Amino acid sequence: MNLEFSKLVIIIGVMACVFAKTVIADDEPAKPASLDELRDAIAAVIEDHGVPAVGIAMADENGPVWIGALGKANLEKDIDADEDTMFRIGSTSKMFVALAILKLSEEGKLSLDDKLANLAPEIAYENQWEDSDPVRIVHLLEHTTGWDDLHLPEYAHNDPTPVRLKQGLDFHPHSRTSRWKPGSRYSYCNSGPPVAAYIIEKITGQDFEAYVIENFFEPMGMDTMTYLLTDDVEEHGATLYTNGNKPEEYWHIIMRPAGSINASVKDMMRFLDFYLNRGAIDGQQLISEASLRRMETAVSTDASKAGRQTGYGLHNYSSVYEQWVYREHNGGVNGGLTELAYLPEAGVGHVIMINSDNGEALREISDLVRGFETRQLAAKTITREMEVSAQHRKIEGLYHPINPRQQISFFLDRIFNVQKLWFDSDRLVKKALFGGEASYFFPVSSTQYKSEKTGLISLVRVTDPLAGDVVHTGYSVLKPTTAVLVYTSFAVVALWGLFSGSSLLFFLVWIVRRLRGKIRPGATIQVRLWPLLASASVAGFTGLVFIGFSDPFKLMGQPSVVSIGIMLLSVAFALFTLLGAHTCIRERKTNMNQFVYWHSTVASCLHVIVAVYLLSFGMIGVRVWA
Repeated sequence: MNLEFSKLVIIIGVMACVFAKTVIADDEPAKPASLDELRDAIAAVIEDHGVPAVGIAMADENGPVWIGALGKANLEKDIDADEDTMFRIGSTSKMFVALAILKLSEEGKLSLDDKLANLAPEIAYENQWEDSDPVRIVHLLEHTTGWDDLHLPEYAHNDPTPVRLKQGLDFHPHSRTSRWKPGSRYSYCNSGPPVAAYIIEKITGQDFEAYVIENFFEPMGMDTMTYLLTDDVEEHGATLYTNGNKPEEYWHIIMRPAGSINASVKDMMRFLDFYLNRGAIDGQQLISEASLRRMETAVSTDASKAGRQTGYGLHNYSSVYEQWVYREHNGGVNGGLTELAYLPEAGVGHVIMINSDNGEALREISDLVRGFETRQLAAKTITREMEVSAQHRKIEGLYHPINPRQQISFFLDRIFNVQKLWFDSDRLVKKALFGGEASYFFPVSSTQYKSEKTGLISLVRVTDPLAGDVVHTGYSVLKPTTAVLVYTSFAVVALWGLFSGSSLLFFLVWIVRRLRGKIRPGATIQVRLWPLLASASVAGFTGLVFIGFSDPFKLMGQPSVVSIGIMLLSVAFALFTLLGAHTCIRERKTNMNQFVYWHSTVASCLHVIVAVYLLSFGMIGVRVWA
């Protein structure tokens, strides 16, 4: 369910992340010139990264190119992977929700513009703009509801007896609150697809899984593909591995339409054929080509309405390799990653499935496959269309994102994900302030910019109904900010890290001196103690977060020693911060070492600033299981 990120950015690794990260790009591998070279290169990748197995399906305009697998489906039993091995495809499952909605739309049984409140009023959600900007089906499929992503308890739910879809939606509906006007911003959300699937159940009178089997799996000839743990999965399912090839138990996903499908390489080749044949399989048109084109087009966001030509359609989004724009959907569960991608104009595409959580390995395999697929395609020439004007230069400046996938991580994004836009000659450059690769654009109007790579309009300026002037690019909505605010924030974080760390180090000195009677008890100890305890709370909090990452569902998705400890330590940090500030004020005239006093005072002031910031984002007393 796109859980490659989903060990929950919560996360608050935050407190540990006080240092800017520098991204160093590896040299690009040479493009394989033959299928044998491609196989050898992929085999080298999985060996280098310790990936147990990879399943590959590739096709071109003449049909299948490669259907097969490399490596081990199960390490413990030494079972080889093959074309019948079944992998978990995660969020690639969402494509069937969109296809089912499009089929019902073709039949006149619903419209993408239908309101959720009219079709399923029993589904709990909150949208303060419902009267003027209601949640519609299209928002569920294009991730523009404004809802938060699933919360940890929803991810962590793992009842081996699969619940009904409505029960899953009723389990923890708190994440389904629109944080901005539906349709104004994109933000990936795993609860939109299952809500759409529930609407399908209401309209058809069938369980969603049964409807998909009857209308897609069976006509496509995908005999073993399943949402559930069946006998086929028991016999042919690849064991999934995380954290250095630790085997994972089967995950019974509470929102099955969002990411629970098990599929073999042979099944996924059939699914790929369906896209390359523009909605048809074995001569049978399952949905119209017009519906498929709509699936591949983002429509509902302000950016799309302003002319952007890339983005997330109906569970089908654009991705760029060099200058070629693929359509795709990837997916991830704990221990398994999948990519289905195709290039419609060239008639080529692929499916890659691995039984590992190694995202870098998947990226390298994907680059090899895409390099092979595009090796003979003619390169396009992208040129500028207009001169850069003073109007264009108004876009220059610093920006922070305002469409977080997980609201709980927003306090991190605002500080550590600042982007800079500026003109380098006739090109607009976008780059993260620290690290990352730059993207380049040419202006085509006062508000539209085309990618230097693809020639498609990929960055637009619009007026957000809540935030005012913003920039939409990639999957981010960026709001202008000031250099003073950005660099002040970085300075505070850096100083906070310095004084927190030094408080812990100084403790090793003054505790020895206190035990030797060199420091008097009372005020001189209290001035030192409270900033030390605040810093220790941060260190303990960070340590528990890292422990929680080892098994986030069990340790943080429900009350546990780790999750409750995280909550208590965040409260302790705020309490010790207040006590430290109060003590420094109260003891300002006490006779003591002035370096100690001012160090503790500055540390307490920085703790106060950070505590207020965290409190404003709900991070003091955070319950990660709620």
